[in-house]
Amino acid sequence: MKISKLSFPLASLFTLILVATLLSCGNKEEIMEEMEEMMEEEMASESDEDTGPIVECTTEGNNAVRDTDIANPVNVGTADDRSCYANYKESTIDGTTWGVYNITFGSNHLDNNGLQPRIERSLNRSQTTGIGSYARFTGTVRILETGKTNSDGSDGSYIMQAKGKHTGGGGSADPAICLYLAKPVYGTDADGNQVQVSFDLFREQINYRGGSGADGRDIVFLTNIPKNEATDIKLEVGFRADPDNPDAKIHYADAVIGGTEFNWNIPEPERGTQSGIRYGAYRVKGGRAQIRWANTTYEKVEIQ
Repeated sequence: MKISKLSFPLASLFTLILVATLLSCGNKEEIMEEMEEMMEEEMASESDEDTGPIVECTTEGNNAVRDTDIANPVNVGTADDRSCYANYKESTIDGTTWGVYNITFGSNHLDNNGLQPRIERSLNRSQTTGIGSYARFTGTVRILETGKTNSDGSDGSYIMQAKGKHTGGGGSADPAICLYLAKPVYGTDADGNQVQVSFDLFREQINYRGGSGADGRDIVFLTNIPKNEATDIKLEVGFRADPDNPDAKIHYADAVIGGTEFNWNIPEPERGTQSGIRYGAYRVKGGRAQIRWANTTYEKVEIQ
């Protein structure tokens, strides 16, 4: 199901009661002006969006190793921080603690091979391929901003991905099977400025094991997610019986996004050797990406 936007803080209810009382015995115009200021301050305190200038690196974000993290993070998984813009941190809004993943264009300071910036969490992979083996991730995501360039093909950022190695060679040594890509949709704000108002979510899926680029992957539209709307997600990657062939099995990557199922069978299932999941913020070929994750869980089952 989709969870509604962040609820109005309880403190605001007390503010309204106080203001109503004051209005009955004070200068209404002055009190209304003070009320507007108080409400703006409260709403600002409930936002964790970075609205500062977009720079490549900051002193705070310039970590020396990939596994930079905080003590006892609320998000499950091992940190992989390859961005010098901002380290992983957390914010609590309306009682929910969110993992904050912010990256900017050109900020991968740890790789020298052109790989995209990322702050992701890696989950321990299911290493078996027996029917019933799977890796299952659940969480709640909010998307505040994704990468923007002058080309639609380069726009957007990944929020999670299915991973897994295969037999027979071909492609990356640690290939992505499918990546969930959020592309910005623009509208205008109250001042007439072009701003990101929602995000079209796509599954960037391989056509064959090790596939990459335009020939090796297809991009399939899934759904649209409004900016800052908390949306429940489940991703399960695993092996199941092939109902059409008792001697074969299916390697699948099934997602549930905002209550809607988006199931997909991975090509060449007989070559798959793993089922893995990563999530966070990955890829920004222009601008900045800001992804938030909360309520994360992980489970895996391994059957020979």
